[in-house]
Amino acid sequence: MINRRNIVGAGLLGTVGAAAAFANPEAAQVLAPAKINRSRRKFNMVTTWPKGLPGLGRAAERVSERVLAMSDGLMEIKVFAAGELVPAFESFDAVANGSADMYHGAEYYWSAKSSAFPFFTAVPFGMTAQEIMGWIDFGGGQELWDELSGQFGVKAIQGANTGHQMGGWFRKEINSLDDLVGLKMRIPGQGGDVLRALGGSAISLSGGEIYQALQTGSIDATEWVGPWNDYSLGFHREAPYYYGPGFHEPGASLAVGMNLKVWESLTPGEQAIIKAACESTNHTSLGEFTYQNSVYLDLLVREHGTRLRSFPPEVVARMAEAAADVRAASGKDGIEKRIYESFEKSLKLMRGWATVSDGAYYTARELGK
Repeated sequence: MINRRNIVGAGLLGTVGAAAAFANPEAAQVLAPAKINRSRRKFNMVTTWPKGLPGLGRAAERVSERVLAMSDGLMEIKVFAAGELVPAFESFDAVANGSADMYHGAEYYWSAKSSAFPFFTAVPFGMTAQEIMGWIDFGGGQELWDELSGQFGVKAIQGANTGHQMGGWFRKEINSLDDLVGLKMRIPGQGGDVLRALGGSAISLSGGEIYQALQTGSIDATEWVGPWNDYSLGFHREAPYYYGPGFHEPGASLAVGMNLKVWESLTPGEQAIIKAACESTNHTSLGEFTYQNSVYLDLLVREHGTRLRSFPPEVVARMAEAAADVRAASGKDGIEKRIYESFEKSLKLMRGWATVSDGAYYTARELGK
C-alpha cells in the first residue's frame, strides 16, 4: 500500500509545492519562512573614480544595480566615490585589510605592490579590449590574476573596459622626441615608465586631481580615457592639442576586487551573481564607450576647437622600443615573470589574427569612403 503521509512529507521537504501545501497546510506554514527569510548580504564598494563620473563611475554603479536585481534584492552593494570613504589610491589596501568589502578601479594603480598588476589593466603597445578579454578568460590570465591578488587577500574580476584610449591633452605640440624631454605629464602605470625612458616626468594623480594640476601648470599634459570622460572633466579648456592613438592603453580593463575572506564566505550562487554582474558590465561598458567617444569627439572638434594630432613616427617608434623594455623589466622572476610570459605569448598569438581581421578591415573600410 502507498503511504500517503510519506508522499506529502517528501513534497514539503523539497520545494514546498502548492499541492503539498494544500495537503498539509500546517507543515507548509512551518517550512515557508525558511524560503522567505533567506540571508541578506550588504557590501560597501570603494572606487578610484570621481563622484558622478560617466562611464567609469557608472560602471561601478551598474555592477551594484545588477547584483541587486539578480539576487532579488538579497545582495546590496553601496558604492562610494573616491575620497568618500578612502582616497582613490588607497582602495586596494582598504579591501585587502577588510575595512571595505570591494573596490572598482584600475589594477595598474597597485603597481607598487607588484610590477605585474598593470598587465590586468593595460600596458603600452599591449592588448586591445577584445584581446585582454581573450587572455584573461581563455588564455590563463584569470588564474594568474587570482594567484597574484590572492597574495594580498583579494579576489579580482574584470568589471569594465574603456576600449582604446587617447594619447592625452597637451599644452604644446609634440613635433619630436625633444619635446618630451622634461615634459610633466599625468600618466600612470607602465605608460609613465615609457615617458620617463624618453626623458619626461610621469606623475600619478587620481581623476579628481587632474584638472587643477593642469590649470595651475603643475603638469604640462595629461591622459585620462577618451573624449567622453575627458570632456566631462574639462581638459579641453586647458590644453588645446589632443593626441591619439594612445599607445599606452590600447584597451584598458577595469576591475572589481573583493576581500578574499568575504568572497570565500559567499555561496557558489552568490559568487556566480557577482561574476555575472561584472561580466555583463564589462561588455556593456565597451559598447557604451565606443559609442559615446564617437559622440564627444565630434563635439570637442566641432564646438570647442580641439586640435587633433598624431604623434610623429619617430616618437611612436621610440615609444614602442621603450615599451618592450618596460614590459620585460616588469617580469623578471616569480609570479611576475609567469604573468609577463603568459601575456606576451597570448599577445603574439592574437596579433596574428588582428592583422588579417580588424586591422586589415579598418584599412579596407577607409578605402571605400
